Amino acid sequence: MSILLKNIKELLQVRPEAPNMIRGYDMRKLPTLTDAWLLCEGDEIVDFGSMDTCPESSEAQSIDCSGQIVLPSWCDSHTHLVYAGNREQEFVDRINGLSYQEIAAKGGGIVNSAETLQHTSEEALYEQSANRLQEVIQLGTGAIEIKSGYGLTTAAEVKMLRVAKRLEETFGITVRRTFLGAHAVPKDFKNYKNGYIDLLINEMLPQVAEEQLAHYVDVFCESGYFSVADTERILEAAARFELIPKIHVNQFNSIGGVGVGVAHNALSVDHLEVLEAEDIEALQGSQTIPVALPSCSFFLGIPYTPGRKLIDNGLPLALATDYNPGSSPSGNMNFVVASACIKMNLSPEEAINAATINGAYAMGLSETHGSITPGKRANLIITKPIPSYGFLPYAFGSNLIDRVILNGTLQ
Repeated sequence: MSILLKNIKELLQVRPEAPNMIRGYDMRKLPTLTDAWLLCEGDEIVDFGSMDTCPESSEAQSIDCSGQIVLPSWCDSHTHLVYAGNREQEFVDRINGLSYQEIAAKGGGIVNSAETLQHTSEEALYEQSANRLQEVIQLGTGAIEIKSGYGLTTAAEVKMLRVAKRLEETFGITVRRTFLGAHAVPKDFKNYKNGYIDLLINEMLPQVAEEQLAHYVDVFCESGYFSVADTERILEAAARFELIPKIHVNQFNSIGGVGVGVAHNALSVDHLEVLEAEDIEALQGSQTIPVALPSCSFFLGIPYTPGRKLIDNGLPLALATDYNPGSSPSGNMNFVVASACIKMNLSPEEAINAATINGAYAMGLSETHGSITPGKRANLIITKPIPSYGFLPYAFGSNLIDRVILNGTLQ
């Protein structure tokens, strides 16, 4: 099937030859084309141009985009979308004065979600997760990373990754799967963390690899969770199975996780709400991309990732939702883009680059996603009539999406 979008008010992120990612000052540059057309055939972008060169095609479905902006779908590179139940009571507990760490210390947090998930059937887990995925597709997400980590047993971690794989097969959206067995230490190993790490390395990793359930490996490298030494041990074991690191670092403390990630050629280091000079130094010259999660900062009331500092130091930046039941129960990338502008002082151009082309890089999808480039996947957002793309973060509470196209098909 072919789709021809015509009379596009402005086509964003047009890059005939797209770089893998955008760094530093270049993130302020967002190439666009006004009064444009765009042709998709099958699941690919074929061509685009100004309306004075618009082709005539009797076979293509023609869509008039007068007054509307078209851009590549969001690439959400950090989510925990597969989970069971919710944690609204902990939300109330925080309102009443408990911190995220205090809730975790009394048996809440990740361990709470793990217990719920362990007692949820794979089919029920799939159904809950499918509803969330359908929602984020309508909100403009065209590629997504999904982590395990709410299982904390071999059977439950594998169950999560199987569900994530089934979601991709069912809905057609590109899903990158990440094994995050090192998300927390389960209650049975509370006083024997090394025993849990042994289980993770000797049992979980081999089974995940045997079933080809994950592309990446993650560790929550944070005080009270997994130390730098723990992280190194897990990453070294995962390397034997060719799992590339994408790791949680610097959410509450800077303990050296960024440097460890870079040393192990991590694709991304995510969170970075706390950032020290040595962290920026470690990232300089590397191929590791920092990923900011402003929805998490908003929900927990913690500092926002200093994205302005990262960009001003010549580094790249990606944005993602951190969709999860405890610290960011939303997969709305539109809110993430707005939050990055409002609370992190990114320009609209920087935020859109971070949520598209750089988000694709943070999932290893640079060749197929994140820009308007011939041969890339036809994943597109068609906005409602709006005055400019700056209106997207400005009107942060409005749903400004008219339609989405996923793999060349109108949703």
